[in-house]
Amino acid sequence: MADIRPFQPDDLQALYRIALATGDAGGDAARLYREPKLVGHLYAAPYAILNPETTFVAEDEDGVAGYILGAADTRAFEALAEERWWPTLRALYDDPAGTPHGQWSPDQRLSYLIHHPWRAPDRIVEPFPSHLHIDLLPRLQGRGLGLRLMDRWLETARARGSTGVHLGVSAANTRAMRFYRGYGLTEPVLAKPPPAGVVWFAVKF
Repeated sequence: MADIRPFQPDDLQALYRIALATGDAGGDAARLYREPKLVGHLYAAPYAILNPETTFVAEDEDGVAGYILGAADTRAFEALAEERWWPTLRALYDDPAGTPHGQWSPDQRLSYLIHHPWRAPDRIVEPFPSHLHIDLLPRLQGRGLGLRLMDRWLETARARGSTGVHLGVSAANTRAMRFYRGYGLTEPVLAKPPPAGVVWFAVKF
């Protein structure tokens, strides 16, 4: 039996491990990156540190094996990360911008995002101002935990005044897309489509 509970500081290393294990469109990113914390630096830890009130973990008898996290206010999170999260990491990881893009290693592709963080476009943030990330290790998949985590997070975001939530998925991650469609999220029709290789899902409150 797995429980869902709010994030606690002692969970942080588990979040890093899960982010790495589930990275690369649901594959094993540990085989790609020489620096194992890069995935977590980008997609897990900043939310837990800066927005712990919207970070939840799934824990079974063997420990934390899943999480859902994000920002009820995407623009506020981006500003806070620029102030309190990225500067420290920029001192640790070089910006590869001076190297031809085609020569970047997997680590350099993520290091670039530390120096040039992804900023969600207005066309998705204005109608859907919140965003989330969810990851579960295989031992918790297929047990209804994903549905429960989504329910918990969306209820929390709505209670914090959100009017809508969006998330981006790699077009290669067909398992995730089936999950979001099955949950009831839709692919919003916007004036301009998402970047190549990305599929947006959203829900309006």
